[in-house]
Amino acid sequence: MIQSFDEVRSITSPEKVIIFSSLLLPPSQTFVKGLGEQLENFAPLYVGSRFTPGLSLPPEMTLVVNRGGLRGSVAELGFKLWGIAPNLVRQLQEVNPVLINAQFGLSGALALPLAKKLQIPLIVHFRGADATVKAEVSRYTSLNHWLFFRRMKALQEEAALFIAVSEFIKGKLLELGFPEEKVIVHYEGIDLEQFKPDSQIRREPIVLFVGRLTEKKGCGDLIRAMARVQAVIPDLELVVLGDGPLLTELKTQASQQLRRYQFLGMQPPEVVQKWMNKAYLLCNPSIKAPNGDSEGLGMVFVEAQAMGLPVVSTRHGGIPEAMQEGKTGFLVPERDWEQLSESILKLFTEPILWQHFTENAQSFVHSKFDRRKQSQGLEEIYHTVLRQHQFFKDV
Repeated sequence: MIQSFDEVRSITSPEKVIIFSSLLLPPSQTFVKGLGEQLENFAPLYVGSRFTPGLSLPPEMTLVVNRGGLRGSVAELGFKLWGIAPNLVRQLQEVNPVLINAQFGLSGALALPLAKKLQIPLIVHFRGADATVKAEVSRYTSLNHWLFFRRMKALQEEAALFIAVSEFIKGKLLELGFPEEKVIVHYEGIDLEQFKPDSQIRREPIVLFVGRLTEKKGCGDLIRAMARVQAVIPDLELVVLGDGPLLTELKTQASQQLRRYQFLGMQPPEVVQKWMNKAYLLCNPSIKAPNGDSEGLGMVFVEAQAMGLPVVSTRHGGIPEAMQEGKTGFLVPERDWEQLSESILKLFTEPILWQHFTENAQSFVHSKFDRRKQSQGLEEIYHTVLRQHQFFKDV
């Protein structure tokens, strides 16, 4: 990766923002890359503890503490435990970033010493598990978790602002003691030109699931619901896009209960989008995991609705904020697979209702989740934080 920021140093405008995430960059974190790409008045610098296989980032805009080998591992440990990263600090000082926007609470705790050394404000995005997983369950699951809970009070006091991806997550942060005056809700947007249905593609009798195959995502409940649905409409098919620890268990369950189904594994965004274009509805019936992990919002619902897909899900986490119950889809209680099956059947047997939902879904997403508008809102948040930071410096 890069040895210096010569190309970045040559940029005199716009101002530079550090997009900090401990790992750069897992394939599931397209929103981190997208956040940087959508900025118009700021230039992103992607900074983290180390690289991980996944999404590619511009080499000239990317820097990590651990560049490999034993030396890199020791450097990463020193950065995490004591905030020691002289090479990282020196390179960042050369390009003069104006603020840090950390992704997830755990990365916010790691970035706190860095913000102090650079003397710039820290903004932390909270997205889901980082605000909902119980401390007594997760505190010792990783070094990052331990550091988060150890530094949480300092983070609450010293960070400039906390961005919650939903009102639900804001409520969880307030329960954890985060100061209300520092917590705001900002919905992220999607590229409406990218997520646009192709009317030439014919919809097929498919119920689509997109997500990690973990307990929280509720795929097992969907399989039970689909067994009941297929007893009424045998031609309906379940298509599962995603991978995870429950893959084998869920495949076995599907083989025992379903007539038609496919497990296609993790797919790139363009393949997911194609399935959204030909499926009839999206069903991701998330539940609260035993450790408290809950959905912060669920951007997959936003993307699906933009593609004209009604959604069926659960009254869980931030999901009710990502759709309009009774207008763009249906919500049922968590784990209620019988109501889940009834909602799926209702959309397949009432084409006029389906048409109303698909039209409402696109209008809803255009009104609340337009990436350009939401990006402008995020940049205004940046400007507000910078103005406040300058004011206190001048006092």
